Amino acid sequence: MPKKGSLEVICGCMFSGKTSELIRRLERAQFANLKIQAFKSHHDMRYGAKGLRTHSGASYPAISVPNSSSEDLRRLLDRSQDIIAIDEVQFFDDGIVGLCEELADNDIKIIVAGLDLDFRGEPFPGPTVAKYYLHPMAALMCKADRLDKLTAACTICGEEATRSQRLINGQPANWDELVLVVGALDAYEARCSLHHFIKSPTLPSNLI
Repeated sequence: MPKKGSLEVICGCMFSGKTSELIRRLERAQFANLKIQAFKSHHDMRYGAKGLRTHSGASYPAISVPNSSSEDLRRLLDRSQDIIAIDEVQFFDDGIVGLCEELADNDIKIIVAGLDLDFRGEPFPGPTVAKYYLHPMAALMCKADRLDKLTAACTICGEEATRSQRLINGQPANWDELVLVVGALDAYEARCSLHHFIKSPTLPSNLI
Protein backbone atom coordinates (compact mmCIF):
# COMPACT_ATOMS: atom_id res chain seq x y z
CA MET A 1 0.00 0.00 0.00
CA PRO A 2 1.59 3.33 -1.02
CA LYS A 3 2.29 5.82 1.75
CA LYS A 4 0.33 9.06 1.99
CA GLY A 5 3.15 10.97 3.63
CA SER A 6 5.52 13.25 1.74
CA LEU A 7 8.17 15.93 2.18
CA GLU A 8 7.72 19.33 0.55
CA VAL A 9 10.51 21.92 0.69
CA ILE A 10 10.04 25.63 -0.02
CA CYS A 11 13.37 27.48 -0.29
CA GLY A 12 14.81 30.72 -1.60
CA CYS A 13 16.42 33.99 -0.56
CA MET A 14 15.10 36.62 1.82
CA PHE A 15 11.86 38.32 0.65
CA SER A 16 11.09 35.56 -1.87
CA GLY A 17 7.78 34.71 -0.20
CA LYS A 18 8.70 31.41 1.48
CA THR A 19 6.55 31.93 4.56
CA SER A 20 3.72 33.34 2.44
CA GLU A 21 3.74 30.20 0.32
CA LEU A 22 3.86 28.00 3.42
CA ILE A 23 0.87 29.82 4.92
CA ARG A 24 -1.00 29.58 1.59
CA ARG A 25 -0.61 25.80 1.56
CA LEU A 26 -1.70 25.48 5.17
CA GLU A 27 -4.77 27.67 4.67
CA ARG A 28 -5.73 25.63 1.60
CA ALA A 29 -5.39 22.43 3.64
CA GLN A 30 -7.71 23.90 6.27
CA PHE A 31 -10.49 24.09 3.68
CA ALA A 32 -10.11 20.33 3.26
CA ASN A 33 -10.53 19.91 7.05
CA LEU A 34 -7.03 18.50 7.41
CA LYS A 35 -5.39 18.59 10.84
CA ILE A 36 -2.33 20.86 10.92
CA GLN A 37 0.44 21.60 13.40
CA ALA A 38 2.95 24.34 12.57
CA PHE A 39 6.33 25.11 14.13
CA LYS A 40 9.04 27.74 13.72
CA SER A 41 12.62 28.24 14.86
CA HIS A 42 13.14 30.04 18.16
CA HIS A 43 15.64 32.28 16.33
CA ASP A 44 12.85 34.01 14.42
CA MET A 45 11.57 36.67 16.84
CA ARG A 46 11.21 39.43 14.27
CA TYR A 47 7.43 39.61 14.65
CA GLY A 48 7.01 38.10 18.11
CA ALA A 49 7.21 34.61 19.53
CA LYS A 50 3.75 33.44 18.52
CA GLY A 51 2.95 32.27 15.03
CA LEU A 52 4.31 32.43 11.52
CA ARG A 53 4.33 35.94 10.12
CA THR A 54 5.29 37.30 6.73
CA HIS A 55 7.01 40.59 5.96
CA SER A 56 3.66 41.82 4.60
CA GLY A 57 1.78 40.95 7.80
CA ALA A 58 0.04 37.63 7.02
CA SER A 59 0.10 35.20 9.94
CA TYR A 60 -0.66 31.63 10.98
CA PRO A 61 -0.60 29.99 14.46
CA ALA A 62 2.67 28.17 15.17
CA ILE A 63 4.77 26.88 18.07
CA SER A 64 8.25 28.30 18.62
CA VAL A 65 10.66 25.39 19.17
CA PRO A 66 13.17 25.95 22.01
CA ASN A 67 16.78 26.01 20.79
CA SER A 68 15.54 25.04 17.30
CA SER A 69 16.10 21.50 18.52
CA SER A 70 14.77 18.52 16.59
CA GLU A 71 14.38 16.64 19.88
CA ASP A 72 12.33 19.47 21.39
CA LEU A 73 10.20 19.51 18.25
CA ARG A 74 9.74 15.74 18.55
CA ARG A 75 8.40 16.19 22.10
CA LEU A 76 5.96 18.87 20.94
CA LEU A 77 4.62 16.84 18.01
CA ASP A 78 1.05 15.62 17.77
CA ARG A 79 1.36 12.61 15.49
CA SER A 80 -2.38 12.52 14.80
CA GLN A 81 -1.94 15.49 12.47
CA ASP A 82 -2.27 15.25 8.68
CA ILE A 83 0.29 18.00 8.06
CA ILE A 84 3.34 19.16 10.03
CA ALA A 85 4.84 22.49 8.91
CA ILE A 86 8.21 23.97 9.91
CA ASP A 87 9.32 27.50 9.04
CA GLU A 88 12.95 28.73 9.13
CA VAL A 89 14.04 25.09 9.03
CA GLN A 90 17.63 26.09 8.16
CA PHE A 91 18.16 26.93 11.85
CA PHE A 92 17.41 23.40 13.08
CA ASP A 93 20.02 20.75 13.91
CA ASP A 94 20.97 17.69 11.89
CA GLY A 95 18.27 15.54 13.49
CA ILE A 96 15.53 17.44 11.67
CA VAL A 97 16.23 15.47 8.47
CA GLY A 98 15.65 12.07 10.05
CA LEU A 99 12.59 13.36 11.90
CA CYS A 100 11.01 14.66 8.69
CA GLU A 101 11.70 11.34 6.95
CA GLU A 102 10.24 9.41 9.90
CA LEU A 103 7.04 11.46 9.86
CA ALA A 104 6.66 11.17 6.09
CA ASP A 105 7.11 7.40 6.38
CA ASN A 106 4.21 7.43 8.85
CA ASP A 107 1.75 9.01 6.42
CA ILE A 108 2.18 12.65 7.50
CA LYS A 109 2.77 15.41 4.97
CA ILE A 110 5.76 17.54 6.00
CA ILE A 111 6.10 21.05 4.58
CA VAL A 112 9.24 22.98 5.47
CA ALA A 113 10.44 26.42 4.43
CA GLY A 114 13.86 28.02 4.76
CA LEU A 115 16.88 29.73 3.25
CA ASP A 116 18.94 27.63 0.85
CA LEU A 117 21.91 30.06 0.81
CA ASP A 118 23.52 32.16 3.52
CA PHE A 119 24.36 35.87 3.13
CA ARG A 120 27.61 34.95 1.36
CA GLY A 121 25.73 33.02 -1.32
CA GLU A 122 26.98 29.68 0.02
CA PRO A 123 24.84 26.65 0.94
CA PHE A 124 23.49 27.35 4.40
CA PRO A 125 26.15 26.07 6.88
CA GLY A 126 25.55 23.69 9.73
CA PRO A 127 27.19 23.09 13.11
CA THR A 128 29.60 20.55 11.64
CA VAL A 129 32.44 22.05 9.63
CA ALA A 130 33.50 19.22 7.34
CA LYS A 131 34.53 19.27 3.74
CA TYR A 132 31.73 17.03 2.52
CA TYR A 133 29.19 17.79 5.24
CA LEU A 134 25.65 18.20 3.91
CA HIS A 135 23.71 20.76 5.95
CA PRO A 136 20.16 19.73 6.95
CA MET A 137 18.64 22.26 4.53
CA ALA A 138 20.59 20.82 1.60
CA ALA A 139 19.75 17.28 2.70
CA LEU A 140 16.05 18.13 2.92
CA MET A 141 16.16 19.65 -0.57
CA CYS A 142 17.77 16.47 -1.93
CA LYS A 143 15.24 14.21 -0.23
CA ALA A 144 12.14 16.28 -1.03
CA ASP A 145 9.21 14.78 -2.90
CA ARG A 146 8.43 18.32 -4.01
CA LEU A 147 10.95 21.18 -4.12
CA ASP A 148 10.06 24.80 -4.90
CA LYS A 149 12.81 27.42 -5.12
CA LEU A 150 11.33 30.91 -4.98
CA THR A 151 12.95 34.14 -6.11
CA ALA A 152 12.52 37.79 -5.16
CA ALA A 153 13.06 41.03 -7.07
CA CYS A 154 16.57 42.50 -6.92
CA THR A 155 16.50 45.82 -5.08
CA ILE A 156 19.11 47.21 -7.50
CA CYS A 157 17.85 46.20 -10.94
CA GLY A 158 14.51 44.43 -10.42
CA GLU A 159 15.67 41.17 -12.02
CA GLU A 160 15.27 37.73 -10.45
CA ALA A 161 16.96 37.73 -7.03
CA THR A 162 18.36 34.52 -5.57
CA ARG A 163 20.74 36.00 -2.97
CA SER A 164 20.28 37.60 0.46
CA GLN A 165 22.45 40.72 0.73
CA ARG A 166 23.53 41.33 4.35
CA LEU A 167 23.93 45.01 5.21
CA ILE A 168 25.73 46.53 8.19
CA ASN A 169 25.09 50.27 8.59
CA GLY A 170 23.88 50.24 5.01
CA GLN A 171 27.06 48.65 3.64
CA PRO A 172 27.70 45.05 2.42
CA ALA A 173 28.85 42.72 5.19
CA ASN A 174 32.30 41.16 5.32
CA TRP A 175 32.71 37.51 4.39
CA ASP A 176 33.72 36.60 7.97
CA GLU A 177 30.69 38.11 9.72
CA LEU A 178 28.43 35.80 11.75
CA VAL A 179 26.12 33.70 9.57
CA LEU A 180 23.20 33.36 12.01
CA VAL A 181 21.89 36.91 12.19
CA VAL A 182 18.11 37.25 11.98
CA GLY A 183 16.84 40.47 10.47
CA ALA A 184 14.46 42.05 8.00
CA LEU A 185 14.52 45.18 5.84
CA ASP A 186 17.09 46.89 8.04
CA ALA A 187 19.66 44.10 7.67
CA TYR A 188 18.98 42.37 4.34
CA GLU A 189 18.06 43.04 0.74
CA ALA A 190 17.22 40.64 -2.06
CA ARG A 191 19.82 40.78 -4.83
CA CYS A 192 20.51 39.07 -8.14
CA SER A 193 23.88 37.34 -8.53
CA LEU A 194 25.25 40.36 -10.44
CA HIS A 195 24.50 42.84 -7.65
CA HIS A 196 25.20 40.56 -4.69
CA PHE A 197 28.42 41.76 -3.07
CA ILE A 198 30.42 40.51 -0.08
CA LYS A 199 33.53 42.25 1.24
CA SER A 200 36.70 40.19 1.50
CA PRO A 201 37.56 38.63 4.88
CA THR A 202 39.05 41.01 7.42
CA LEU A 203 42.78 40.25 7.73
CA PRO A 204 44.65 40.56 11.03
CA SER A 205 46.69 43.79 11.18
CA ASN A 206 49.99 41.86 11.30
CA LEU A 207 49.17 40.34 7.90
CA ILE A 208 48.36 43.62 6.15
